[in-house]
Amino acid sequence: MSKSIRVDEETHAALAALKGDDETFDDVLSRLIRERRESVREGAGLWEGTDAAEGARRARKEMKRSVGSR
Repeated sequence: MSKSIRVDEETHAALAALKGDDETFDDVLSRLIRERRESVREGAGLWEGTDAAEGARRARKEMKRSVGSR
């Protein structure tokens, strides 16, 4: 089943620039989605076995505290 989606001229131009000569717009959108998913998967678990997540939580908490004291 085919669906249509509306995009503005700027979005269409950006997609056209990313589109290969042998790709349809469906192909380019599918490729971008696949690449995005792969990128997210590659980053998953990156902090596993480190204290980086706890450090990020502390930094966020401190930032919120400093913004609240202004």
